[in-house]
Amino acid sequence: MRSSSSPLMPVRGLRSLVVLALAAAFATAAPAARAQPDDGSATSAASVTAAAKPYMGWSSWSMQSSKYPGLNPNGDYSYLTEANVLKQTDAMAAKLKKYGYEYINIDAGWWRDHAWTPEFDEYGRQKADPVRFPSGMKSVADHIHAKGLKAGIYLPVGLEKEGYGGGKVPIWNAEGCTTADIVYDDLRTTNGWDSAYKIDFSNPCAQKYIDSQARLFADWGYDFLKLDGVGPGSFKSGDNYDNVADVAAWQKAISATGRPIHLELSWSLDIGHAEDWKKHSNGWRVDTDVECYCNTLVSWENSVDDRWDDTPAWTRHAGPGGWNDLDSLDVGNGEMDGLTKAERQSYATLWAIAKSPLYTGDDLTKLDSYGLSLLTNREVLAVDQGDTPPAQPVTPSDPQQVWAAKNHDGTYTVALFNLADKPASVTADWSTLGFTGKATVRDLWNHENLGSHKNKITEALPAHGSRLFTVTPRGDALTWTGIEAEASANTLDGNASVADCTACSDGHKVGNLYTGGKLTINNVVVDKAGTYQIKVAYISGDARSADISANGGGATRHKFPSTGDWSTVNSVHVPVTLKAGSNTITFDSGSDYAPDIDRIDVPKSS
Repeated sequence: MRSSSSPLMPVRGLRSLVVLALAAAFATAAPAARAQPDDGSATSAASVTAAAKPYMGWSSWSMQSSKYPGLNPNGDYSYLTEANVLKQTDAMAAKLKKYGYEYINIDAGWWRDHAWTPEFDEYGRQKADPVRFPSGMKSVADHIHAKGLKAGIYLPVGLEKEGYGGGKVPIWNAEGCTTADIVYDDLRTTNGWDSAYKIDFSNPCAQKYIDSQARLFADWGYDFLKLDGVGPGSFKSGDNYDNVADVAAWQKAISATGRPIHLELSWSLDIGHAEDWKKHSNGWRVDTDVECYCNTLVSWENSVDDRWDDTPAWTRHAGPGGWNDLDSLDVGNGEMDGLTKAERQSYATLWAIAKSPLYTGDDLTKLDSYGLSLLTNREVLAVDQGDTPPAQPVTPSDPQQVWAAKNHDGTYTVALFNLADKPASVTADWSTLGFTGKATVRDLWNHENLGSHKNKITEALPAHGSRLFTVTPRGDALTWTGIEAEASANTLDGNASVADCTACSDGHKVGNLYTGGKLTINNVVVDKAGTYQIKVAYISGDARSADISANGGGATRHKFPSTGDWSTVNSVHVPVTLKAGSNTITFDSGSDYAPDIDRIDVPKSS
């Protein structure tokens, strides 16, 4: 009989709210002793891996979830088999290992048959389906390790309903504990699919259950765990879907095994709990599934393009120990990917500059030459894997965007994106990077020095196209004139009002810019006429737009990316044409909601 917690079909209205849930692995019998890792990597008693840099590898889910002809011949999600995992392992070892790719991650379904019916061992732990994985999960990990790679596995958060067994299933190595002891009496559900009972960690038996799962994974030799459906997030909120305690329990359990196991959280995590995810895990998904659940692996419109809007708020949370996970990078298979060459490069560019984990869901046995060049470009991989910080937008989230990061050596990583559906030129103005004059430019994708460029670089880009540069300043640092939004000389119209703001530069901001609310900053003085890149410091818990104009002239509407919450200040640069002398700059909410404005900074030279 088909399980009631079988994978959800994609919800089209929410950019394919994604799919299934569930996975995990566990043996039929409890291990007689706590075996040391069998791959020669005996570890100390510490635990979740350091994640000094974003991980690189392969994941099974993209091909499992696709309707591409031939990928899932035995029904939905049937791609996942031992034979296919081993083929991808061998291909990664041959083609990608030398570039830093190392994880082979088995996703949802390894304990479910083709009808999606699960199997559990006598201790309520998921058990490998004998048709999908006839040699068992330890054997698969052994093969992966033999190729010099690392093995990853998957679980949904909570106690899966089918593993409850009427509350009578004993917990391994926990005398007197049963599944009735580890969940709430009312059997409240949790995770992104409500496919599991919520675990009650007030009972010590609950931690024992998580310990038993982690112990089994460690004894099998797994190096990575994707914990899926985690909330707050996964499009669920409220007490039932708060899995912070689950994540903390997993961190504790992993630590107790003595084996380093990378803990990755999924999916579309709540940024309001970013500090919890950083404290207890090595990475967290910031968005919904990248897969389109269609006849290709992905499509541009079906959430690949969402990442440009959804990533900026998370940027400040990425760093050694934990990284913002943008999901699978499916750029290697051409037609099967479902993208143009320009889209494939832009996709890979954003993942690299955001310092996302780089794990592809492509068929590694069939990489085309262009896809292989994208996945193995050492200069681009160095942006993702080196000590460069993650980039963020320096211009608004309009169709033509510039993202940048200042590197520790004084250079800048600069990406140009044309997200429009037709060709357009995109300009990176050096003033948005904080300097003026000349700079030398290197094209990272093409391994080409482009020489010296004065004040800016402009590139004609195809629809959904991009360029990626290293920019080395040869000019002078800019000086700025700052003007607070709440300054008494400014003009507020409509609902606009001054509010306290502890994160703001002078302790205040102008907010309530909605349905006609306006802020006009007066007495903006420049020495000569020209177009100036004005730095706008703002706060916005979600992406919002404003009409910006100078001296009562025509306005341009710009979309400001979310800062993640209403207590964090970010900034972008907007071009404004000013006359010599005194000017006014107006931020008009129009008929919608605009961000709160902290201040503007005007460069002293154009």
